[in-house]
Amino acid sequence: MVAGSTLAGLWIAPQWGTAAVDMIYLPAVLAAAALWGLGPALIAGMSAALAYNFFFTEPVHTFRMDRVTDIVTVVVLLIVALVTSQLAAAIRGQARLAAAHAARNATIAGFAGRLLSSGSEAEIAEAACDELHRLFDCNAMLVRGQPEPVVLAAVPAGNRLTPSDIAAAALTLELGEPAGRGTARIQPAEWVFHAIRSGEQVLGAVGLARDDGVPPLDEQRLLLLGSLLDQLALALERAQLERETQDFAATRDRDRLRASLLSSIGHDLRPRLTAIDRAVRELRRTANGDQQLLSAIGSEAVQLDRYIANLVELGPEGDLPPVESAGIKIDLFNRTVIKDGEPVHLTPKEFGVLAELAKHRGRLLSHAHLLRTVWGPAQERQIEYLRVAVRSLRQKLEAEPSQPKLIVNEPGSGYRLVVGS
Repeated sequence: MVAGSTLAGLWIAPQWGTAAVDMIYLPAVLAAAALWGLGPALIAGMSAALAYNFFFTEPVHTFRMDRVTDIVTVVVLLIVALVTSQLAAAIRGQARLAAAHAARNATIAGFAGRLLSSGSEAEIAEAACDELHRLFDCNAMLVRGQPEPVVLAAVPAGNRLTPSDIAAAALTLELGEPAGRGTARIQPAEWVFHAIRSGEQVLGAVGLARDDGVPPLDEQRLLLLGSLLDQLALALERAQLERETQDFAATRDRDRLRASLLSSIGHDLRPRLTAIDRAVRELRRTANGDQQLLSAIGSEAVQLDRYIANLVELGPEGDLPPVESAGIKIDLFNRTVIKDGEPVHLTPKEFGVLAELAKHRGRLLSHAHLLRTVWGPAQERQIEYLRVAVRSLRQKLEAEPSQPKLIVNEPGSGYRLVVGS
């Protein structure tokens, strides 16, 4: 380019003079700086200065300069070469950095997309090891578990860990720090393990190794690995949350089914047991039949009723929302009663009566049912016990105990918890 500029100057100088010839060299110097950097730019600048001095300054065809303007022109060419090359080098550096960041972001995005398409933890581990093997051209595995690490996935398949490798993996899982070959901990290990972290929690560890024994990653690739491990941690957390959600949904459905079955048992069998018990008492009163047999039937009916009552009590009260009515909040799970924002102290029997009414809110519960549930089958005829407890509940909960609106009495039948504002 300098030679071409010189030829152009030799053509221009005889016609228009040498005043504009120095400007012809500037494009060559700028192009060298922009395309190839500082070294070629300085060479181009020096070559242009020497060519300009040799061909266009007096005395011609010598490197001597007698005029100050010629000296200034040569110095300016060198300064232009230096400054332009620095600017061009900075621009090229920024371009390379931007390209590296773009490539890194594209790699992270592709890695995250591959993990996103995986569902279970096993699929995520397999996809992560496959991608790490492809990106870093080394063996990869993912381990979890303490104190004995368990390999979830490995690429290529069949890789085994030596005792030193197992110790390095366990140390990484415990402390969350790199361990293995090339690190400060357990250097004899063949693999180097890096923690998969979510905050302070270590979700697992990724192991990398090369067949030639060289450390698998340099400083630049370690930065990329850190970003990839962050994406892997997010994917593992997502899979864990999905599994917990599925387990919770299954448990909730199972509890609902159990509650429905228990309620059905109570509703279907208890009236029949009550009828059997009533028939037994009637036969005893009329002295008809074998008294010993009637006693045995009555005893078995009472025992079976107690079993059913115990089963119904196993219903998941934690799934029942608090019962609210007229400023009263009854929390069966926490066994608390709130009236107008203040806790109300109840005795165990009082809370038992209130809880049973709340479980079957809106339904009429007989005296015998409440007595049997709260005091036991032997006390189901002691109606006075129930009246004392209900009277105390009304004193503590009703706005006007003489005109109850929460616990309503059905004469000769039982009590009902009225839900409403």
